[in-house]
Amino acid sequence: MIKSHLVHLNGHPADPADRVAVGDVVDFEIPEAYVVEAGAEAIPLEVLYEDDDIAVINKPAGMVVHPAPGHHTGTLVHALLGRGGAWSVIGGAARPGIVHRLDKGTSGLIVVARNDVSHRALSAQLKDRTLSRSYLAIVRGRVKADAGELEGPIGRHPVQRKRMAVVAGGRFARTRYEVVERRRTHTLLRCDLDTGRTHQIRVHLAAFGHPVAGDAEYGSRDAGLERPMLHAWRLRLRHPRTGIDLSFEATPPADFNAFWDSVAR
Repeated sequence: MIKSHLVHLNGHPADPADRVAVGDVVDFEIPEAYVVEAGAEAIPLEVLYEDDDIAVINKPAGMVVHPAPGHHTGTLVHALLGRGGAWSVIGGAARPGIVHRLDKGTSGLIVVARNDVSHRALSAQLKDRTLSRSYLAIVRGRVKADAGELEGPIGRHPVQRKRMAVVAGGRFARTRYEVVERRRTHTLLRCDLDTGRTHQIRVHLAAFGHPVAGDAEYGSRDAGLERPMLHAWRLRLRHPRTGIDLSFEATPPADFNAFWDSVAR
């Protein structure tokens, strides 16, 4: 709002760097609410499975899942609408089909719902953990233990509100990890989610002292990397209509493999 010149300090346009003191007068104008709407776009998707109830997509890194301020086009939702047919609407008009999320920089598997019955069933599986998600992560440093559990309540960072952090009063979160391979400066991990908090793996690994490579937001700046080296590798679920157990795997993309190949042994 300040950058849009909607805030005044003592009658003059405010600047984000302004400091305020007792007696200052701040007046502001609240803009009209922005309604996010999604339209169909012809965006190619790698679809591993699709029927009348669900679809399993291998999302590329850099694609935002649903429209939001700053991301009005080119999202997974726009691509889903471009495929045609019906999608669940439980999540609202801006999130048709979306049952769970992947961060913009995270590549890999995501399941979406064609109808509300499937959406509710998948949401229930997420809650009771019968829908399982496994990730591959390249982290900084050599992780000592071959396997372990990371627990810590996750909530909004007390100062940097766009970030998450392990904080008192946050929501319970647990991530299980297993070492796939160690190299001189980095470790390849498999991470399994017992809960699904925002940025959970990235936050837990950063708090563990082994941030995800390329994750500048949580403390790991690696030259040449434009995104966190995190890939949603395996997805297991029970089909919401047939009850058949389904399992999917997606090979990590080229940038992930190229970085791991470049790490000194």
